[in-house]
Order: sequence, then C-alpha cells, then structure tokens
Amino acid sequence: MNRLLGPGGCPWDRKQNHVKLLKYLKEESREFSEAVKKKDYENMKEELGDILLQVIFHCALAEKNKKFNIKEVIKNLNEKLIRRHPHVFVKKRNISEKEVLRQWEEIKKTEKKCASKKN
Repeated sequence: MNRLLGPGGCPWDRKQNHVKLLKYLKEESREFSEAVKKKDYENMKEELGDILLQVIFHCALAEKNKKFNIKEVIKNLNEKLIRRHPHVFVKKRNISEKEVLRQWEEIKKTEKKCASKKN
C-alpha cells in the first residue's frame, strides 16, 4: 500500500481520501453480505480480501496524515475484545449467550460515556 501511495505509485490511489473511499467499503461489505446469504465461500473469501484492502487503505491514509496506523487499530481491537469479554479474560465463568450480549452492550455503553467525557 505504501508503494501504491508513494512517489511513482498509482495516480488513482494517491488521489483517494477517507470520504472518497467510503463507497467502496460499503460496496464490498454489501457484496460480502450477498456471498454469505448464498453460502458462496469462494466469493466470501474474495470479498473479505476486498474489505481487508479497504481497512489497509484507510490505515495507510491515516498514517500518511500522522493520525494513526494499522498497529494502533489492531491494538485497540485487541484491547476492546479483552474488555468486552471479561467472562473469558478476567473472571472465567460460564454465562449464557444472552448474558454475553447484555454484558457487551453494557460495557460498550460505559465506554461511550467515558469517551464523550474525554471529548
């Protein structure tokens, strides 16, 4: 991706920004959804690659603008998964699927409140 966005890279890629790329992320997500509904695993694999490209592209643009990089995105995701699964990572216990969803939403709501207080 760095080569595509760098000097001598792809002129189309170099002109993109987060807003311009949104339609492609939406399109690839829709195409993946269609593949899932059809249980078309080969197409699912293809579309997941296209979605991953969009994630990598957005991260590369953000890094270029000194906002964040893909390592930070992965680190944030890892921390979120641990935070939102305390029944697995903190206090190991068996809980129902319903309780997992309730707990996830409760933790998410708390995170949003904390984030809005910071801003």
